[in-house]
Amino acid sequence: MAVNLVNVEAVSKVYGTRALLDSVSLGVLEGDRIGVVGRNGDGKTTLVRMLARLEEADSGRVTHSGGLRLGVLTQHDSLDPAATVRHEVIGDLADHEWAGDAKIRDVLTGLFGGLEMPGFPQGLDTVIGPLSGGERRRIALAKLLIAEQDLIVLDEPTNHLDVEGIAWLAGHLRARRSALVCVTHDRWFLDQVCTRMWDVQRGAVHEYEGGYSDYVFARAERERIAASEEAKRQNLVRKELAWLRRGAPARTSKPRFRIEAANELIKDVPPARDSSELMRFASSRLGKTVVDLEDVTVQAGPKVLIEHLTWQLGPGERIALVGVNGAGKTSLVRAMTEAAASGGDVQPAGGRIVVGRTVRAAFLSQEVRELPPGLRVLEAVQQVRERVDLGKGRELTAGQLCETFGFGKEKQWTPVGDLSGGERRRLQLLRLLMDEPNVLFLDEPTNDLDIETLTQLEDLLDGWPGTLVVISHDRFFVERTTDRVFALLGDRTLRMLPRGIEEYLERRLRMRETAVVPAPGPKPAAKAERTVSAADARAAKKELQRIERQLDKIAENETALHTMIADNATDFEKVAEWDGELRELAGRREELENRWLLLAEDA
Repeated sequence: MAVNLVNVEAVSKVYGTRALLDSVSLGVLEGDRIGVVGRNGDGKTTLVRMLARLEEADSGRVTHSGGLRLGVLTQHDSLDPAATVRHEVIGDLADHEWAGDAKIRDVLTGLFGGLEMPGFPQGLDTVIGPLSGGERRRIALAKLLIAEQDLIVLDEPTNHLDVEGIAWLAGHLRARRSALVCVTHDRWFLDQVCTRMWDVQRGAVHEYEGGYSDYVFARAERERIAASEEAKRQNLVRKELAWLRRGAPARTSKPRFRIEAANELIKDVPPARDSSELMRFASSRLGKTVVDLEDVTVQAGPKVLIEHLTWQLGPGERIALVGVNGAGKTSLVRAMTEAAASGGDVQPAGGRIVVGRTVRAAFLSQEVRELPPGLRVLEAVQQVRERVDLGKGRELTAGQLCETFGFGKEKQWTPVGDLSGGERRRLQLLRLLMDEPNVLFLDEPTNDLDIETLTQLEDLLDGWPGTLVVISHDRFFVERTTDRVFALLGDRTLRMLPRGIEEYLERRLRMRETAVVPAPGPKPAAKAERTVSAADARAAKKELQRIERQLDKIAENETALHTMIADNATDFEKVAEWDGELRELAGRREELENRWLLLAEDA
């Protein structure tokens, strides 16, 4: 019988006048893999923080089983800014110890792309303080996954991970024995990892068996039986269920719900979009030429990202751009946007971008910017336009579009400056669509959006008659909104992938395997077996002890230097001097560890 690891009894939590959780009772059993979903602000993070005893409930109680080993990834890490990655992730283990641990090697390779940690200036010896939020988050996740736990609680673990990293994390978590509670908006990830779902809504938590596909079906069925008045939301759920049943290109796990009931529920739901009709409509609005790239070279500063690219972006095309970080996805999209905005006057470092005369391009960047903080939400939308034509005879007022994006009548009068990060992201996207572009470039549009808002955005894009280019690590969103996938694999070229993201992951795996397989050549001659005398063995043991004392001394010196750097962070001259000393110590430590490995054979 499975052991009950955590028990939540009649827990309530109130913020101001709003009850986030109202008498919620739940349990986490040994081996559970639970996904937590719900709208932003409905209490998902509060629920898991109380589950992990990081936050107190107003009433009720949370009990943990005796000796529970709990690992938690919150949205804000507690890493020591003065410490190195090595100190936080690996601790005091010497290189020969952690490098011999398959689990540590797997985590470092999966999250950072290799044991040498490419992208970090000093690899494992990089100081954490100056790193970005995304880099710090991956370090915190690596530290958590290397340890052993009975229960792991993860709040948005896929943030700042690329497609490969998310696929690796899903496989890693499936292979672990630990129970899991995970808050995420990544629906592909939920479907791959979770076997139960918690849906946080209006102070209550609804439980569902199965992964995300099962949850969508069960929720649609529950709303149908209850004859919910929220017809719009119900239709969205049924539409998404139709998509799941028809099979997303990379979906591998078979749904566990009753196929006959699902088919009955969606029998009158049309396909997500009529691609041929949208293509005809887009052609009438855009003409034959949208964006043509002729022998284009794209640079970021002195670094060449893409060269000699000839590519044609046609009317009504729906393109996904995937690729390794730093390969030039955003730079390529920015080059096309700038050329479109300038009517072709702004050109890339090499080659030529030709833009159609009727093109009205819009670009959603990863940063939330250009929002007027003094205006209220509705005023900020009306500032762009009062009404918007979505094509196919669909027209919405600014207020109606606000409601589609989760801004109810009361929320529409909230000052923009008081909105949360996710709400500001929604407003940014809303204003973009309000300007009626016919070419849309979206760079990570799913950041900070909850699942309900994502399904509404997908529904809106289904009938949008224009050319769409999406950069996203959200596999479900990519498969749901685009028809073709192109990849930048870091070799300065753009490739079309007929089998989509699955093919991209296969290619990346082959590239990594090729990088570590030695070139074929003559087999080395067999080594003669070494014999070591007793005297040599004793001498080796003595030198090993001496090296270990030196390594301990180096570790003490490194710790002292890190402390001094943290205490004098504003004295750049001293920091530079100490950083040089740290590099010298790291070089000396590497020499000693290599010598230690050689002597270990003799000893």
